[in-house]
Amino acid sequence: MKYLLGLVLLFSPFINANQQPINGFGNYYNVPEHDKINDATVFKIAFDVADGAKKGKQNNAINSLARFINMHVAHGVKPENIQLALVVHGSASVDVLANSEYKKRFNADNKNQALIEQLLANNTQVYVCGQSATHFKVTPELLIDGVNMSLSAMTAHAQLQQQGYTLNPF
Repeated sequence: MKYLLGLVLLFSPFINANQQPINGFGNYYNVPEHDKINDATVFKIAFDVADGAKKGKQNNAINSLARFINMHVAHGVKPENIQLALVVHGSASVDVLANSEYKKRFNADNKNQALIEQLLANNTQVYVCGQSATHFKVTPELLIDGVNMSLSAMTAHAQLQQQGYTLNPF
């Protein structure tokens, strides 16, 4: 049986996210022999994304949240024990524009909208820095539904820390 599992992993090491909570995003590698994750573990993690995607492309840093969710659920963590926050600032501020506005500005679809909508549906809070947003002429009514405007990215991170979130260093 172990030999068969090894063959399967050898020929398909990259797990398809279509079988996970975040569909179509968040591919990860299966690690069959890893340190066990305690069943009581609750992940409260903030991710910081400052670099925007190339126009009309997906922001791979935002995709990291989908990978985190899919990978941990597949390895036994209860979805309700995964509480993520995404803090977007800098040139990434336009990556949280609703598709209609994004298309007006860049003549391309926002490849991040479906990903962000699924993150929001999977216990993730999304904040955009109000300072960066103002610089890039992004107003609250132009955002993907569910994305919140914070006074600043610094403010969002400070408040998340006070709520027990740790900062993911990746």
